[in-house]
Amino acid sequence: MANAATAHRTDTAASEVNVIARLSFLDRFLPVWILLAMALGIGLGRAIPSLNKHLNAIQVTSGTSLPIFIGLLVMMYPVLAKVRYGHLDSVTRDRRMLISSLILNWLVGPAVMFALAWLTLAGEPTYRTGLIIVGLARCIAMVLIWNDLSCGDREAAAVLVALNSLFQILMFSVLGYFYLEVLPGWLGLSTVGLHLSIARIAETVAIFLGVPLLAGFLTRLVGEKAKGRDWYESVLLPRLGPFALYGLLYTIVILFALQGHTITSRPGDVARIALPLLAYFAIMWFGGFFLGRRLGLGYERTATLAFTAAGNNFELAIAVAIGVFGVTSGEALAGVVGPLIEVPVLVSLVYVALWARRRFYADPAPAGEGHAR
Repeated sequence: MANAATAHRTDTAASEVNVIARLSFLDRFLPVWILLAMALGIGLGRAIPSLNKHLNAIQVTSGTSLPIFIGLLVMMYPVLAKVRYGHLDSVTRDRRMLISSLILNWLVGPAVMFALAWLTLAGEPTYRTGLIIVGLARCIAMVLIWNDLSCGDREAAAVLVALNSLFQILMFSVLGYFYLEVLPGWLGLSTVGLHLSIARIAETVAIFLGVPLLAGFLTRLVGEKAKGRDWYESVLLPRLGPFALYGLLYTIVILFALQGHTITSRPGDVARIALPLLAYFAIMWFGGFFLGRRLGLGYERTATLAFTAAGNNFELAIAVAIGVFGVTSGEALAGVVGPLIEVPVLVSLVYVALWARRRFYADPAPAGEGHAR
């Protein structure tokens, strides 16, 4: 028993030391790539003043220009190709985990972001709206990486991502209407200047989440049938994965090319958007971890609950902001600031999770619980 406990502590310490090393080269320096994409975009905007006219020469559904449309779809597709759609029952049997995750993601998370947005950006309706949209876009992307680095339950995280993907198609526009129009009215909050089309939000979500979701599902279905799961996850997914980042960086370049003057003249706005995001990540992660502990879920599922509660689908938030409000909008800028803040914060929370594992879960995990490494 002592040997097992010692081995467990050694494994935990090794996991903690190697967190950054276990990230891919692209993921490890994601904040750097985002900053470089921002700088490149600002440079392009200054060099080509007529860029906006050229980008909007061809528009597709939702009034989005074709170059942006392609970038947003490329950004979403690889993420949704990773989801294991056939394993929903592995988590739905654990009612504590399932109900807790749904409550955190679809009741607590949007409400927390709504409160933070109004408390910190009450006089900035575009940034405030962008943050609320971020709060509605629940985790389906990088959360799988954070969960894996923290030694969380891999299968449970994949299933919760699948559930969140389906819920977003059904609930995003409904919750958008509630948090952007209904609730502010009930609370007597002014929404002057907000021109919102719920139908446009629903259409945008259906396109930018529905299309890549269907493509991701069919890719997994056909790929696993043709070559098997091992080939699909060890060969195909590593090839597809980087395209999500390429799509994100491409979109950021264009967005900052069109917003460069506003951004360089008001750098404090980026800091103002970052502050509520920092508070949001902390509240959701520590709240999720505390809830998992109280429910007695064990470390692996507790970590999964915390990271899936704190993570957000910035790809979808950016797509909705651009599709509904335009690529030069403050809402789109708020969405882009999100991943810049999320990456270093959630990497830090991986270290916190591994420390909590060593501090509060000293005994080896029971056999059969969580994922195997």
